[in-house]
Amino acid sequence: MADVKIKLTKSLIGCKKDQIATAHSLGLRKIGNVTVQPDNAQTQGKIKKIVHLVTIIEE
Repeated sequence: MADVKIKLTKSLIGCKKDQIATAHSLGLRKIGNVTVQPDNAQTQGKIKKIVHLVTIIEE
């Protein structure tokens, strides 16, 4: 199964509470944090919700 590397590139300050919760559920708390998640429907949905805050690096 493929993995997706996700990096938080923009601040969570001023974002909606649900977007902050989504970032935290992915393990992203500070700018520059990187996490590796499985490439499945749940992860893709979370990424879609905060796409303007993250950079996606497919492995």
